[in-house]
Amino acid sequence: MAESNLVCSLYHTIGSHTSDVNGVCFSKNTLATCSADKTVRLWGLEDFGELSCSPLCGHTYYVHCCTFSSFGTTLATCSTDGKVILWDVKTGEKKGVLQHPSKTSIRVCAFSADFSLLVSGSDDETLCVWEVSTRRLLRSLQGHEASVVAGCFTPDSSCIVSGSTKGDLRVWDAKYGHGKNLAVVLNAHDLGVTCCVFSPIFGTAEDKGSMAGHGLVHHLLASTGQDNLVKLWDFVSEVGGATVQVELRAELCGHTGPVMACSFSPNGKLLASGSIDKTLRLWNPASGQCLTVIEAHTRLCVCCAFSHDSKMLASGSNDRSVMLWKITTADEIIDHLIDASAEVNDTVLTRVKPLDTWSVDDVCQWLEELGLDQYTPNFRDNEIDGTELLTLKQETLEHSIGVGEYYKHFSTVIKH
Repeated sequence: MAESNLVCSLYHTIGSHTSDVNGVCFSKNTLATCSADKTVRLWGLEDFGELSCSPLCGHTYYVHCCTFSSFGTTLATCSTDGKVILWDVKTGEKKGVLQHPSKTSIRVCAFSADFSLLVSGSDDETLCVWEVSTRRLLRSLQGHEASVVAGCFTPDSSCIVSGSTKGDLRVWDAKYGHGKNLAVVLNAHDLGVTCCVFSPIFGTAEDKGSMAGHGLVHHLLASTGQDNLVKLWDFVSEVGGATVQVELRAELCGHTGPVMACSFSPNGKLLASGSIDKTLRLWNPASGQCLTVIEAHTRLCVCCAFSHDSKMLASGSNDRSVMLWKITTADEIIDHLIDASAEVNDTVLTRVKPLDTWSVDDVCQWLEELGLDQYTPNFRDNEIDGTELLTLKQETLEHSIGVGEYYKHFSTVIKH
């Protein structure tokens, strides 16, 4: 993917929650959202209609987090009410309710990739590891000295990484019962960690390469914090052992406020981050390059998640909305233009009048017919009508729609 090639356009907005949206997550065919309004809502991906079993009402306070199991059949949610609720996604019924022994607020929950375990982090400064099949508490992990607000499993389900409001990241054994920290990064983020997540495909998450052959597993960890930063970490562990190294790989700068959430795309090619500065940023995790900045919400952007095909991004905010963003590239847009141009002469517009008589409104209608709605404001601002469309030069394309480098392709479409 070229560094400057990414295009993100608003596809749909959900405004059903009546308070802050705190969490979003995707299964293959469902979007889940959770809110301070105490509800969890489920949406179908075909038309983003709310499912018949939604909303899920079971929490009595602010819902902080929602996460699907790997197969998408179970949804876990956690709340200030001190409960993790496991939901049957098909029926909307409760499958189980989990509580820390302290019964204090639970800030984060996450399934292991193999769906055998669930971890939850709490204001009681501990993590609890649960056996999903039996709903049994396996162990309580102690070491943080502040609220645990971030937590995730490694892609091989062998370790847990957690972060607290004090700013530390800690690594725990998930398989063999070691109770002590396997590794600690005390000052991972100044003023507090807010989120952490692993790349699903980086290194030995995808390829059992040379490091695995030497008894080591290598993953890529991303974290966000109150210091306005996204950080990437090399996570190297010993297979079956208790040796773990976590080393800073890169700091991704650009946000102007605390970064509240991050999410890798399932194909591993993108990393999204959401911030109090009201923006989303998309990064290339391999190079650390910021690919695009999305002016997303009217208030804080506090959560984000990719769809399973990596072609859509959901963001949530305390402006009470969920926004769905379509992710594509300029190359794909031009390919679409060329493919669609063969059918342009069959559109209602071109059957009514020839191209050189089109008004600015006609040109914008044509763009909409080709699925390029996001460019219509720029065409209107530049008052591009049919006559000018026929004589567009590369400089105009650069200033109008930002694809001057594809001038030859675009010219082919216009002249077709």
